[in-house]
Amino acid sequence: MTAHADREGRTDAPGRIDAPSPSEASGPAGSADRAEVMGLAGAADRAEFAGRTGVWFIGARGSVATTATAGCAAIAAGLHPPTGMVTETPPFADSGLPALTDLVFGGHDTLDCPLSKRAEALADGGVLPHGLPSAVRAELDAADAEIRPGGPLPGDTRTDQELIAAFAADLTDFAHRHDLARTVVINVASTEPAPGPGDTRLPASSLYAAAALRAGCSYANFTPSTGLRTPALTDTVASSGLPHAGRDGKTGQTLLRSVLAPMFLQRALAVRAWSGSNLLGGGDGAALADPAAAAAKNAGKERVLADTFGTAPEGEVHIDDVPAMGDWKTAWDHIAFDGFLGSRMILQTIWQGCDSALAAPLVLDLARLLARAHEAGISGPLPELGFYFKDPDGGTSAALAEQYATLLTFAERLRDQA
Repeated sequence: MTAHADREGRTDAPGRIDAPSPSEASGPAGSADRAEVMGLAGAADRAEFAGRTGVWFIGARGSVATTATAGCAAIAAGLHPPTGMVTETPPFADSGLPALTDLVFGGHDTLDCPLSKRAEALADGGVLPHGLPSAVRAELDAADAEIRPGGPLPGDTRTDQELIAAFAADLTDFAHRHDLARTVVINVASTEPAPGPGDTRLPASSLYAAAALRAGCSYANFTPSTGLRTPALTDTVASSGLPHAGRDGKTGQTLLRSVLAPMFLQRALAVRAWSGSNLLGGGDGAALADPAAAAAKNAGKERVLADTFGTAPEGEVHIDDVPAMGDWKTAWDHIAFDGFLGSRMILQTIWQGCDSALAAPLVLDLARLLARAHEAGISGPLPELGFYFKDPDGGTSAALAEQYATLLTFAERLRDQA
């Protein structure tokens, strides 16, 4: 994932972020502007307008966003099957989800490497299939043209409110130029440290999240960063009338934990200790070399065990940056548990995978589900999407099987409202 620059000059108090006006909350273009656009469109154009959905990535030139953008183009063109996309399985048929061909990509980033070059680097590393970047070059270039400078970068003197307004303007402009019915903002940037008690500015992830709400966009936080979960945004989130979900995508080690932990509980096997280690490279590995960022990441991993057992078992998760591994990751778990009559036993697991390839289909799922929820008038936090997150919105089980059942019920609800 793409690392955002460290913030400097935290001197302004965050305060309460103003809620969006009714016109802002109605959609990316606002109700008055939307009416003007629709008034100029014929019946055929209205159908196309209703079907076009923006996907705006925070960290748009990072590995996850690049893989998702290239992958969507490849699947839409019939070059590859939608492996890993839950929304492309039969239970989601006829749920009214936007078609992959109707997704329009853009985003914010602090880096300026073109998406086509980023995709070529991912292909060289084995993340993308050989030849795919050239096959979808037009789609990558189109998305790259919609990436706007993120921030705040060192030396940026704008206040939090000025940054939020600038980011929201980028989103509104994106929606106007592409005649989008709605836009989903998804944070896939590198993990930032949790705010400290002395911080007087909002973290970058919260600035982007506030901008999403101001522009009338639904939002998902696929990272452990703060995003919407700050007291400064509580009132704004509640009054926005927009659907949102998160935090921290569940792609590998925690996915496996959410399957295994309920097994121990249901079999009445006492888990004495659960330790883990992660070896990874790429931008995410570099970002997580910061102990504060790693602590934010580990909080979500530990939540799954605490929610399942009632308390977290003894043991910690360690994250090591190994640049030579690139976008690949190895996660190891060591589980010590007691069986009948106190017999001591151990289970060890090894998960080896590519984080970007694991995350990208889930990100596309979330974009489609949030867009459909927005269209259906569903607002507020969506615990029904807990299947996708280490640290989901409250109200759902930590067990993957139960989360999946809840997700399927949500798909039925969307189908009933289609």
